[in-house]
Amino acid sequence: MARIVYFAFDLTEASQIRRIAALRELGHDVRSVSFRRGNMNVDFVPDWPNLDLGYMPNQRFAERILRLARAVPLLFRADPIFEDADVIIARNFDLLALAAIARAARLPRATPLIYECLDIHSLFVGRRLVNRVMRFLERWLMSKTALLWVSSPGFIHGYFQPMQGYDGPFALIENKLWFDGLPPPRPRPTGSILRSGPITLGWVGSIRCAASLDILAETARRLGPKVRVEIHGNVHSHALPHFDAVIAELDNVTWHGPYRYPDDLGRVYCGCDAVWAQDLWQRGGNSDWLLPNRIYEASWFGCPSIAVADTETGRRVTTDGLGLTIQDPSADALEGLLSGIDIGELRAMRAQLLAIEDDRFRLRPADVAAALAPVLTTPPDAAPAESPAA
Repeated sequence: MARIVYFAFDLTEASQIRRIAALRELGHDVRSVSFRRGNMNVDFVPDWPNLDLGYMPNQRFAERILRLARAVPLLFRADPIFEDADVIIARNFDLLALAAIARAARLPRATPLIYECLDIHSLFVGRRLVNRVMRFLERWLMSKTALLWVSSPGFIHGYFQPMQGYDGPFALIENKLWFDGLPPPRPRPTGSILRSGPITLGWVGSIRCAASLDILAETARRLGPKVRVEIHGNVHSHALPHFDAVIAELDNVTWHGPYRYPDDLGRVYCGCDAVWAQDLWQRGGNSDWLLPNRIYEASWFGCPSIAVADTETGRRVTTDGLGLTIQDPSADALEGLLSGIDIGELRAMRAQLLAIEDDRFRLRPADVAAALAPVLTTPPDAAPAESPAA
């Protein structure tokens, strides 16, 4: 098994904890180098070796650059984190920069470096000088990597190939459900989450999208008692400073606060008739290309997803039969969909989702092993390294 150093931009963030858990379940010796952002799980303490780089703020880019610079000397200290490392995985661009510095200072040049990209920041998209400079820096760092990991094929065909000219190896690891132990049971296909009264539309996960909040609030305002909007998750106040004021004026919109993963997922999704799955935070770029974990969570529990048709999320919802789409991201479109929705159709969707095999929504150890395989010692009869992981 390999010794892996994982560079995390927020060690307390659930998806990064799950990624490290998946690598450890495969038997790898995982250590981490990480910042903390304080958006969730603020009291989390890892049970693996970790080099703590301190607090990293949201958004404030000048301060973030300063904190990145302050973290560099920590990488040069005599720390067992880097001892005999076989692979480095860096999550997102800023940690890729630190990982490249750490490898140059502490490890053999041949140590494979994996760039794990789950978001394309708006700084990398556009024609301004700052955008071109950021893309240049990313290309330069990627020339030093052995493999690219992405969570959506949209990042490859929407950004890396056309904008960065990337034609190197990549692996796809979708944001599917990951369970350390026994998975929560899926509802019985014969049951029903549909109740008399209003349609309950959920918004679940990291609550940070101002456009989604505006659409859901306006839809709730127009439809009144015909719909309820139930919001579950961590609200990113830096992105939604008006969140409390918006929901305070609407009796049919409720924020339930953070939830436990995966313990509370069944309660959250089985309490919804459908879920708003679309990210609109960076429309025209990252939001059009990503695949959110909401579509896998909701589908596991038989809850149809609603997305915008011309996005990667919308295309997946359509091709895999995961729910419904609207043609444009607007309250008009969502109001029209919910006003004309057929209860029998929702029941049929629920049954269809619960009939789909679990592995379509659950990340298996084999998926992570396949993504990691190209940078590990490969026996002669193994699959070619350039084959993307399914």
